[in-house]
Amino acid sequence: MSDLDLDSLRAELDDFAVPEKKGGRSSREERIVAGFDEIQRFAEQHGHAPQHGEDREIFERLYAVRLDRLRMLEECRSLLTPLDRLGLLGGAASVAAPIETMDADELLAELGGAIGSSDITDLRHVRTSAEKRAAEEIANRDPCPDFGKFKPLFTNVQRDLDTGVRTTRSFVKDAGFLKADITEGQFFILGGQIAYVAEVGETFKAPNGEYDARLRVIYSNGTQSNLLRRSLQRALYKDEAGRRITDPSAGPLFGEMADDGDLESGTIYVLRSKSDHPGIVPHRELIHKIGVTGGKVETRIAHAALDATYLLADVDVVATYKLFNINRTRLENLLHRIFAPARLDLTIEDRFGNPVKPREWYLVPLSAVDQAVEKIRDGSITKFRYDPQTARLVQQDGSS
Repeated sequence: MSDLDLDSLRAELDDFAVPEKKGGRSSREERIVAGFDEIQRFAEQHGHAPQHGEDREIFERLYAVRLDRLRMLEECRSLLTPLDRLGLLGGAASVAAPIETMDADELLAELGGAIGSSDITDLRHVRTSAEKRAAEEIANRDPCPDFGKFKPLFTNVQRDLDTGVRTTRSFVKDAGFLKADITEGQFFILGGQIAYVAEVGETFKAPNGEYDARLRVIYSNGTQSNLLRRSLQRALYKDEAGRRITDPSAGPLFGEMADDGDLESGTIYVLRSKSDHPGIVPHRELIHKIGVTGGKVETRIAHAALDATYLLADVDVVATYKLFNINRTRLENLLHRIFAPARLDLTIEDRFGNPVKPREWYLVPLSAVDQAVEKIRDGSITKFRYDPQTARLVQQDGSS
């Protein structure tokens, strides 16, 4: 017989050869060890043994069931104890319901495919029951019966986003926990709609041991939902376009006196018109132009009588506030947003007879401007709005 025939025969016989044991273990023992290694790798990556619970990912729940069964079988404990570098076998079974007795062959069926396979972890895309409930809560929205009182809030927020007074931030997740909590009065973008957290119920402890609360969320399309805080968190995290809308901010705080090293950034100015326009004269003491400049106020108003922005009349400077280390544009947008409910609705003709509607004049007393500046200084301005009825700033809930 030729060497070629012998080589062919040897190759065919190799297919029927009995697999060599690895480390003296049977194939069944190898599969048990491989399955336990999967569980240990999970524990090392997540810092804890796999746990049961509807809020857990499905692969973690599978690992938890298998670990309980390994603990219960003496044959498995004897085999795996020398390999248990994390002490997982020493724990007690953690399932709520008793586990039926399972022999080694049944366990092997459960651990099938563990060697060299990632089938278990490929199930990450399967949603837990908690995730399904969260998705249903987000989807189930009802018409908001009192949307009229919330609509101006959405209008203001959109204006703030357009002018840069507010910005958006990603809703991020780190180390398994959502960084950002959700509180009353916050705005988010979810599913292409602006969402406003109108109410936060009492905090309670969920069955999984985490704290939660029921929310009333109003959406910019006139709907509302009554969902759990963690449901909203999960939805924002899952939505690639989900965002948190920041509070209005003018940047760093400022003071009337500069500290060493501070750079002067500009001035808030409040002007009063000398116009004889019939819409101005009766309310002259209450009509003010509010703005911010990086130069001298006197230079800015030097030609007021020729500029329709200044009502084609000279003006008096009734108040100024120095700024240090602050974004002038954002601050001016913030002030205009606060006093928007009292914006003067007036049309005048410019020097060429064209109609002009000045935008920076407000029917507000000087005391209200002082109050706004003070709130900006102490950082509490985001909690207040201007109430034209009382001519003062009031908190968002209506109190002064």
